[in-house]
Amino acid sequence: MILLTGATGYVGGRLLKRLEQKGYAVRCLARHPEFLKDIISASTEVVRGDSLDIASLKTAMKGIETAYYLIHSMAAGDSFQEDDRRSAENFGNAAKEAGVRRIIYLGGLGNEDEDLSPHLKSRQEVGKILQKSGVEVLEFRASIVIGSGSLSFEMVRALVERLPVMITPRWVSVPAQPLGISDLLEYLMQGIELPQTGSAVYEIGGPEQVTYGQLMKEYAAQRGLRRWMISVPFLTPRLSSLWLGLVTPLYASVGKKLIESIRHPTIVRDPKAEKTFTVRPQTVKNAIASALKNEDLEFAETRWNDSVSAFGEGPSWEGRRIGNRIVDSTSIKVTVSPAEAFVPIRRIGGDAGWYYGNFLWKLRGYLDLIAGGPGLRRGRRDPEHLRAGDVVDFWRVESYEQDRKLRLSAEMKLPGRAWLEFEVEKSGNVTVIRQTAIFDPVGFSGLVYWYAVSPLHHLIFNGMLRGIALRIPR
Repeated sequence: MILLTGATGYVGGRLLKRLEQKGYAVRCLARHPEFLKDIISASTEVVRGDSLDIASLKTAMKGIETAYYLIHSMAAGDSFQEDDRRSAENFGNAAKEAGVRRIIYLGGLGNEDEDLSPHLKSRQEVGKILQKSGVEVLEFRASIVIGSGSLSFEMVRALVERLPVMITPRWVSVPAQPLGISDLLEYLMQGIELPQTGSAVYEIGGPEQVTYGQLMKEYAAQRGLRRWMISVPFLTPRLSSLWLGLVTPLYASVGKKLIESIRHPTIVRDPKAEKTFTVRPQTVKNAIASALKNEDLEFAETRWNDSVSAFGEGPSWEGRRIGNRIVDSTSIKVTVSPAEAFVPIRRIGGDAGWYYGNFLWKLRGYLDLIAGGPGLRRGRRDPEHLRAGDVVDFWRVESYEQDRKLRLSAEMKLPGRAWLEFEVEKSGNVTVIRQTAIFDPVGFSGLVYWYAVSPLHHLIFNGMLRGIALRIPR
């Protein structure tokens, strides 16, 4: 059996899916098991515990052959180094006592001979502490991880999307060796079956050494954005972290630790991993393209009636941020069957209109025509029936499930991408109709557009949801 820590985190959550898909028996150690109940498979076990609680670790380690250590305390404040030490000592000792064969640990790249940041120094110290337990440790040291949800990648995304001109400190010129999330996960998976030859440190990275500045430029190019960077020498880590806190979702305390680490080159010096594993990492360009594509796929598969609890029921005039996207989801309950509730949804647009504020919809159509878009003149192929690929005014049907779901993708002129989704589901004695507006702003102009029209969107979309309920055949 495999013990996985950090399953509620960015890397651990994705690794959990890989392990389950491969058929491994998995036990997750989590401080909040309820956070995992909707994402684990029926065969995965979850135990409540904490790496700082030795008793819970002993329980979690029973019957374990391989244990993943994906724990760090970067958000713990000034005590994070001491917490990291205690956590690693507890974990290693519990693993040794339980007869665990191997610990797989994800740390950070950085030259040990340099005066590393407290964060990088702690990451490497943790690997040494785990090895002292006497259990075989495979330590993977990585640089920037490229993938939607990665702290470094989200920082790059936020800066590029929000700032047409960036006043950049010297750390944007420090070399790194970014690794795509899929390649990192493959290394972690291959670590399970690697023959036992004793503890080892493997430095892993992509095929290119690039700077954060180059990473920002590549992201901007793939998003169709033009960005200018002006380098200044006086932005200290503290000032940089406060600056990041203003323009990105990062807390200043976490941002400071991240920037202190960014100041050090994080490149592969020992090529041993290349000879030991079959992973052939993708380029930065392909890794970013893959991250954006996978984000689209994951977002398209989201069921908002399942995930809405993550950001609260009910509408919000400004929307909620999920990655780069802004989401406004709300629902209404009706006392009819799902099939009856879906009737006005499948009839939407064309001659039937949009059930609220049709004058405003027509005005938006005229403005779209002036801007070179299709406007509302296209109408619908059929007033009663829809299928994937159909045109509905200035929308296109992206996905359609009869009596359950309609997802429309916007084709009007916008500084970004937009979707409008309707889901219908039985819930006890009522049917819930959920309406979700999603916007992926491109650049600062996209953000300005969303916040400028949000009050109007709030009025129209909520009125439309009520209009749908009123037009259900009785």
